[in-house]
Amino acid sequence: MKGGTVQINWHGTKPVLTLDFHPISGLLATGGADFDIKMWLINSGDAEKKIPTASFQNSLSYHSSAVNALRFSPSGEQLASGADGGEMIIWKLHATETGQTWKVLRSLPFHRKDVLDLQWSPDGMFLISGSVDNSCIIWDVNKGSVHQILDGHFHYVQGVAWDPLAKYAASLSSDRTCRVYVHKSQPKGKVVEKMNYVCQHVISKAEQPLSDAKSSKNHLFHDETLPSFFRRLAWSPDGSFLVVPAGSYKTSPASDTVNTTYVFSRKDFSRPALLLPGASKPVVAVRFCPMAFSLRESHSAGFFKLPYRLIFAVATLNSLYIYDTESAPPIAILAGLHYAAITDIAWSSNAQYLAVSSQDGYCTLVEFEINELGLPITLGEHKNDIVEENKSLIVEKPDDIIIETHTDDSSTAPESRETEVEKHEKKQVLPSPVNTPISTKPAKRRITPMAIDTK
Repeated sequence: MKGGTVQINWHGTKPVLTLDFHPISGLLATGGADFDIKMWLINSGDAEKKIPTASFQNSLSYHSSAVNALRFSPSGEQLASGADGGEMIIWKLHATETGQTWKVLRSLPFHRKDVLDLQWSPDGMFLISGSVDNSCIIWDVNKGSVHQILDGHFHYVQGVAWDPLAKYAASLSSDRTCRVYVHKSQPKGKVVEKMNYVCQHVISKAEQPLSDAKSSKNHLFHDETLPSFFRRLAWSPDGSFLVVPAGSYKTSPASDTVNTTYVFSRKDFSRPALLLPGASKPVVAVRFCPMAFSLRESHSAGFFKLPYRLIFAVATLNSLYIYDTESAPPIAILAGLHYAAITDIAWSSNAQYLAVSSQDGYCTLVEFEINELGLPITLGEHKNDIVEENKSLIVEKPDDIIIETHTDDSSTAPESRETEVEKHEKKQVLPSPVNTPISTKPAKRRITPMAIDTK
């Protein structure tokens, strides 16, 4: 593994707010506060340069405000981008005499305020977006219209994720809740089944048992004071679990708050199946490597009971942790990368590169050698084993923390809201120190937090 922060003019010294790799060509797209989307060709680092480099290819100019989120469609034929002011654009790849070019296909105008995150459905027919207007919208991409509005949140929606198996969608908000939506079929009699998602779980608080038999409830997630506009959650490529950032917990009212990342099995969203604490700063983004790898050991030392290894990156405001599902501690930690908050993470489709963007105006590129992460395997043959047979994904642990979730649309609104002025000021360069079945009532379960010492 080799890499580092590439010192080039990514977006005219403006913050880089989002990035994604094209699934076919491997081009890296970045979006920034200069209103543009730029395409970069990533070149492997040689023995002398040591780190990979980026060569500018072209720029997509249409947005009239900062580009906060962009994602390529699964086929790579389209690109969705979301920006301040509620702007959303679908770009389409066109063949030309000299190569290929991206052109605006359609605009998706409905969000009233900034779009902070978006993701394509597995079939590329729909798109889900989250916004400062407190809503999620599911879009019909072919029609260019709103398919469904999910408006249960009480504050900014800063992260959205679509289950690769198309059964669930999830959103994370600064109202300190994570909502999981399930796909419900329309009543019989409909000629064409219309996709419809309803909220199944509102994950909000944890109840901590105390020595005097009394208990207190603590929020599982940071409030709106978290110094980041993004809480980018992610599903594993096989759909077996959901990893949620911006987590925090206390073992008792008198203890300090611990930053954590929550892992939820698709078998049970009523409680986190695993906690990954240890970060000195809040976690703001999670992204999975799109490839799966064969197991390295016959008996896994980790908590995931999978017949293969999955790898994911977790970004805090100032550091990057790389985990795999076969070991408990992170397999790599990269710290001191940037002088301002990390904003997004992206993996190339062949797992050769990992890219990180930051509000300091730069991006970090990490390159992995062939088979350095492991021997790649095909996921398709294993999906039925995990999902349809409903096997256990994570080792059971003793009881300790009770997690409270709700299956209705109730939620706790934050005590205060940021003004638009505060929002604008925060979006500029943000200094950061560098450090190395459905029920009608709450369901309570217990787990033990596993503290990972990464110091």
